[in-house]
Amino acid sequence: MVVHIDNLEQIGAWIRSVRKAQGLRQDDVAAMVGASHVFLGDVERGKGTVQLGKVFEVLRELGIDVLLDLPQAPRVAPEPEAGPQQ
Repeated sequence: MVVHIDNLEQIGAWIRSVRKAQGLRQDDVAAMVGASHVFLGDVERGKGTVQLGKVFEVLRELGIDVLLDLPQAPRVAPEPEAGPQQ
């Protein structure tokens, strides 16, 4: 399923929905990414000061892919970053 996201609150709402559909508690998912249930609650409420890198870890753990729909191809593609550090 593809959904259009306009703000952090929508990202958080989808994270909550997917987490619940998978039968996971906030502290379960938080532990998977090395965070607290308070952090995950902040994410699910769309708090603007959460760490973006940790949000991406949560998305990956829940199997949620993030795609960018660019208006046109950039003239120069950004340099790829080193893969996730483990």
